[in-house]
Amino acid sequence: MTKYLISFPSDAMVLTDAEFPIVSADAHAVIEEAKAAGVYVFGGGIAEQVAPVLVSADGSVSAEIYPGSGLTGGFTVLELPSREDAVEWARKIATACRCAQELREFMYDPAS
Repeated sequence: MTKYLISFPSDAMVLTDAEFPIVSADAHAVIEEAKAAGVYVFGGGIAEQVAPVLVSADGSVSAEIYPGSGLTGGFTVLELPSREDAVEWARKIATACRCAQELREFMYDPAS
């Protein structure tokens, strides 16, 4: 089984205040479906009000981050038997969230 990251940046989800509770319920329903199917690993959204920091190899901490790495939005990690299955789950999440989803495959690591 392979782990897949399904994600979107926060600016991709453009909703009205009235739409937000409906989309939230739909997205949570897909997550519950993934849990029931036994494929859910982890999910959540980046707390954008908390500034990221960079922790260096020497242990020092700075307010800088890698250029271009401004991560925002929502993420779901699923463990699935095929890329085709991952695309289907990404479709379900895209439909629920009302925005396109990026799909990435994690490299296999026998220690993880």
